[in-house]
Amino acid sequence: MKQFAKNILVLGVTSALSISFLNFSHAATYEVVDKGNAITVEYTYGKKQNNQGVMAVSGTNIYNFPVQFQHLDDNDFNSIANLAFVRQDFYFGLEVIEDFDALKAGEPTANDLAWAKLYLQEMNRASSNLNFEYQIVADVAAMINDEREEGVSKEICIFDTSFDAEEDLCSGVLTRSTVDVIEGITANDIIFGTASAPYLPMAEFTDSIGNLHTHWIREHGQRGFFTPDNGTTIYPVLPIESRYGGGTSAVYDMNDNGTAVGYSSYKLAVSREDYILDTNGGCADPDILKDLPYEICVQKIQNGMYHSQAFKATLSADNVVDTELLGLLITPHVDDNRPFISQAFAVNNNDVAVGYSHGWDSSDVITPTSSEGMSGSYAVMFKDGNVFDFNQIHYRFGGRSPFPFSSANDINDSGLVVGYTTDINTFVKKFFYVDTSVAESDMEIIMPLDFFTTSKSTAFSVNSAGIIVGEGEIESHNDSPDNPRRTAAFLFDTSSDSPVITDINTLLTCNSKYYIIKANDINDDGYISADAIVKSERKDAKGELILDESGNPKEIDVVRAVLLKPIVDGVVEDCDLVEGKVERQGASMSSIALFLLLSIFGIRRRKFQR
Repeated sequence: MKQFAKNILVLGVTSALSISFLNFSHAATYEVVDKGNAITVEYTYGKKQNNQGVMAVSGTNIYNFPVQFQHLDDNDFNSIANLAFVRQDFYFGLEVIEDFDALKAGEPTANDLAWAKLYLQEMNRASSNLNFEYQIVADVAAMINDEREEGVSKEICIFDTSFDAEEDLCSGVLTRSTVDVIEGITANDIIFGTASAPYLPMAEFTDSIGNLHTHWIREHGQRGFFTPDNGTTIYPVLPIESRYGGGTSAVYDMNDNGTAVGYSSYKLAVSREDYILDTNGGCADPDILKDLPYEICVQKIQNGMYHSQAFKATLSADNVVDTELLGLLITPHVDDNRPFISQAFAVNNNDVAVGYSHGWDSSDVITPTSSEGMSGSYAVMFKDGNVFDFNQIHYRFGGRSPFPFSSANDINDSGLVVGYTTDINTFVKKFFYVDTSVAESDMEIIMPLDFFTTSKSTAFSVNSAGIIVGEGEIESHNDSPDNPRRTAAFLFDTSSDSPVITDINTLLTCNSKYYIIKANDINDDGYISADAIVKSERKDAKGELILDESGNPKEIDVVRAVLLKPIVDGVVEDCDLVEGKVERQGASMSSIALFLLLSIFGIRRRKFQR
């Protein structure tokens, strides 16, 4: 099955690419179909698709974010005004607070609503919101785009709910505190993905000196789900270990047999449980509970609460989920309590899954010690109860946390696996493929030549014909550390006698208004799900058009989910090649949001826990 970009941290591109400066020599072999026609969000990102024309889409920068002003005090409102005064030059299109009294009354202008939302995002940082006393901003929407239904992206509510307890689930004003990610849709129209529970305000809590506090609590963090009826009924995939916070699980892919893969929490971290049960300074300490609700004490230590492992979930005809752990690359010493992790990102129709797993520094450890050196995570295949690492050499990097040396992102039914690995000579991330149809001893990771030596590249998907798509850097230098190198979606045909990496933008019509920055998925018909930069009418925080002095809508560069459809007998077009760097604009409200989506999705690998 095809794998959406799992590395949901950065797009590797600035939001303000001026694509009008680009021209290429083209073979017009792909038509661009815009899938970003969403009403509630500014940015959309393409994900997996099925062969029936249905694509999963993610969105961010939600219009009319439901700031709960009643939970802000005078200090907060003054801080919002100060934030706007100090940082107005940093956020493109925003001014100082326009109507302070209306803001305090909960009736802000669009400009002031944007600042209130930014303030909450600032306060969501752990150092500012240690006890979850501020409304949580997730700002992510999960959508389905069905070309059979006029092509408009339809939002699907997973676990979110209304602030009004009397409203039905997913009706009314949603909290927008959940991270909902639809990973894909099967040929049988089963939608699957991962989402979190909403943060809701608890009843006011009185501390030991009589001060009142409002804390925000949720039932669980990241949890896999599936829905067979287009979102009407949501079936959660419950984690194996769920004590103290609901556990974590994820569904990243599902094959045509109803087999889903992802990961599940299966074991508690000893140190976390000890703290929860500690009566002298922990969550069971009566003195601690005089100043903090027990639920918040537990929620504060959710990061690192669980050991997680790749798992397979089999769905029955009556929607019962049977889960099975897929294992680790290594077998730790019985006294080793470190959180060893594996995750599965894709599964083919032969029920063979791929992903990554932690590994020892040395590849030939037989009997590990309780402190055996482990500094890397490696691309692996889960097959017949075994975990294979494709005969990779393991390396010692000396870091405090495991280095993501490699990861397998997709596998086709022929056993061709794709992903990324690290070139040990240059320490640059490079896309790879490996044929796993051969004997295990003969498996070999191949790193083809990409755009240039220091270009970072990742393969996200491969179809049955062996065509790989992904993303690679096409700029050889940076203007500044704040401007990442420009990236381009690429295509690589392993069936060719002389395969070469191809910038997908060179396969579009001349002067295309779209610049394709990332290819996330390719199906067996050659249709590619991708992300593109395109100019769009600019809207404010309430979703209203922003007009210039002449009354015409202003434009801004945004990211849009697009589908690239092969053109039968496409005509080769010759376009003048214009070289040089693409002009970059300063940081803006839009550019910040572009980086937020995948940083939220990023969960390295993908943990929606705080």
